[in-house]
Amino acid sequence: MHWTKTIIIPTDLNQATVRTCLQTWLLPKRIQGQLRQGRRLWVNQVPASVATVVQTGDALTMQFIPTDFRTPISSYQPDSAAGIEILYQNQDLLVVNKPAGVKAHPNQPAEVGSILNHLAAFLQPTGQAPYMVHRLDQQTSGAMLVALNPVVVPILDRLISSKQIHRTYYAWVWGQFTTASGQFNDPIGHHPTDKRKRWINTADAQSALTDYQVIRQTADQALVKLDLQTGRTHQLRVHLAANGHPIMGDPLYDPRAATVPRLMLHAVQLHLQLPFSTDLITVKAPLPETFQLMT
Repeated sequence: MHWTKTIIIPTDLNQATVRTCLQTWLLPKRIQGQLRQGRRLWVNQVPASVATVVQTGDALTMQFIPTDFRTPISSYQPDSAAGIEILYQNQDLLVVNKPAGVKAHPNQPAEVGSILNHLAAFLQPTGQAPYMVHRLDQQTSGAMLVALNPVVVPILDRLISSKQIHRTYYAWVWGQFTTASGQFNDPIGHHPTDKRKRWINTADAQSALTDYQVIRQTADQALVKLDLQTGRTHQLRVHLAANGHPIMGDPLYDPRAATVPRLMLHAVQLHLQLPFSTDLITVKAPLPETFQLMT
């Protein structure tokens, strides 16, 4: 088994070396080295080295093998593809509109019922398979990024860590804000007494940044736009709850959760740089009906 990727050299990489191209495309050094050592690089179908100079319009081909990757084979059990809503798809990745209440991924090998199980069934006729890149909590809805081959997984991971993939959320929360926008910067770590939770300023807390903007307010509720600058577990839920504005319906952090039909948190937008490209795309997930009813 192998995966072949051919990229036409763009103008901004004219006269660059193959090594520079691989670095620009954020391929990990380990994989670059394995491509070089395995002699799995070609320019215009001619064997090439990492020192080969390419020109605009050249075709650079890379052949990847399973040992290049930590998880080369997607092994999610196919489940029903009914209800899958694809917001964006190309040959390398897709963005799916995840419903609230559905797990992002299974926790056990034979488990089914998650978004990745549904996508495995959806993609089965094409011969492709889903690879996890980032998660949404089970009760969170909205845009979720999924890789379609192992080649782009480490690239997408690096794009996320370097903040070239930007996630925006909408949430209905309790209480009124005194400022129209701001930032929560409380460090987040494990809750001292509840293993299910995270909390601020704990002994193992790590830095966490969340930008917020108030979209509208009622007497005791607010719709806020939230932008993640870091990616701590439960970050949005903890930052809001710890600052007196728990997300409505949050089973862990909202004392009044039972009065609300669902966790009112929705990943409304993904802004990302496509792998092997400088192209930027913005993918939007329409607000669920429960959010619209609140407005």
